[in-house]
Amino acid sequence: MTNLSFEEARDTILRKVSPVGIGQEQLLDCLHRVAAEDVIAPLNLPSFDNSAMDGFAVQIARGGKPTAFSIAGSVLAGETSSLQVEPGTAIRIMTGAPVPQGCDTVIPFEEVDESNNTIYLKPGANVLPGKHIRRAGEDVKQGDTVLESGTVLGVAEICMLASLGRTTMCVYRKPRVGILSTGDELVEPGKTLARGKVFDSNSQALAAAVIEVGATPVILGIARDNRESLKTKLSEGLDLDVLLTAAGVSVGDRDLVRPILEELGVKQEFWKVKIKPGKAFVFGLKERKPVFSLPGNPVSALVVFEEFVRPALLRMMGHRCVLKRPLTAVLQHKISKKKGKAYFSRLRLEHSEGTLKAWSAGNQDTGYLSTMLHAEALAILPEDRTELSMGDQVNIHLFSNRSEMMETSEEGILPASPLGSPTVLGR
Repeated sequence: MTNLSFEEARDTILRKVSPVGIGQEQLLDCLHRVAAEDVIAPLNLPSFDNSAMDGFAVQIARGGKPTAFSIAGSVLAGETSSLQVEPGTAIRIMTGAPVPQGCDTVIPFEEVDESNNTIYLKPGANVLPGKHIRRAGEDVKQGDTVLESGTVLGVAEICMLASLGRTTMCVYRKPRVGILSTGDELVEPGKTLARGKVFDSNSQALAAAVIEVGATPVILGIARDNRESLKTKLSEGLDLDVLLTAAGVSVGDRDLVRPILEELGVKQEFWKVKIKPGKAFVFGLKERKPVFSLPGNPVSALVVFEEFVRPALLRMMGHRCVLKRPLTAVLQHKISKKKGKAYFSRLRLEHSEGTLKAWSAGNQDTGYLSTMLHAEALAILPEDRTELSMGDQVNIHLFSNRSEMMETSEEGILPASPLGSPTVLGR
């Protein structure tokens, strides 16, 4: 298939990819991973009645409401004690310590005065049966399902698992993602750059993007524009769970990636998508193993990764929600584009008076990598529109880690394009 719409291409990918497997991992290695099992509580939380405050354990339900109690002992957190509370007596107790027999209330230290081994309630002390006692099982009861398969494990989930005594968890496996840059013009960063050559930024950028998603990158190096080099490197990448390639998928004499992938058993699901940037994008499968061949331009490669590869990797890691929450923003200037393609425009954002306002982040030509530095979001401009006016609403996707870096001040952000000036995307 060729020239699919943005939605058709993304839907095709998400229908074709599936989780790469599950495994048992140590608890800290499960952070941000997806649970592959239900977790049933093997015990109550709390597992015993305990004090919620530092104070005095007393009995009031059967002894009226005395205002003075003699201190009969103490119990600390982690201790077991045979002490028993009798009417008119108090046991000094620390937070988390087991509640002594006979106790029905804990009075905090700050609500009493202490003198001669006796405590006296202060005026206004609020002493009620059951106050400041955590009962066994009131948080989680033995047999409760505390986590369901498919849950993304954050800090709170790790805390709950540890509280239940777990040291491992069954989670979806991280895919190993091969990353291959192609081109005779490429030089590894750190080496001497001769005239006519460029540093390979795609390998590092895509590896960083893969790490940010939560998968494991495997940088395969640079394949040169000849059959032998490409076949060797592509074969190596096909041994991994996912293969990402950059460049070599257009229609030039040395764009050899597609035919060589076909020789290696990769079935092409589609080539070319009605988007800008990123039209020359290929998605294929070797059996169930996905192969994404991205454009060589770094901006195009990053946009395609964000909109197509990122949700696919999330699905492969067991995530149920793989698409970003849709948002809208109000354009602060005119945008012109050609009809027939969805355009991804890099935007700067400002929250103002309950509205998300959007400016161009800079020159939208894909040769301007610096525009990515200033962008918090991508606007998805519909393929059937040729012009959007100031005040129009656009659908946007926030970049994964840029929304927290939005530059704001009392005057708001300074737009990269002057307010009201057109940003032409149709070149």
